Amino acid sequence: MAVLLAVFVPVLMLGVVLAMGRYEEVMLPGAPPPSGDPEPAAAAEVPPATR
Repeated sequence: MAVLLAVFVPVLMLGVVLAMGRYEEVMLPGAPPPSGDPEPAAAAEVPPATR
């Protein structure tokens, strides 16, 4: 009995997680596609290295 639980519980949990991901894709409104412009924080220039 313990072996069955050790085998089936992780498999069932994985199924639940995958099903929740599919549910989110179907039910939630889609996010707008990302623009080609980087975010301001990502576009900040790195200061020049000093010796």
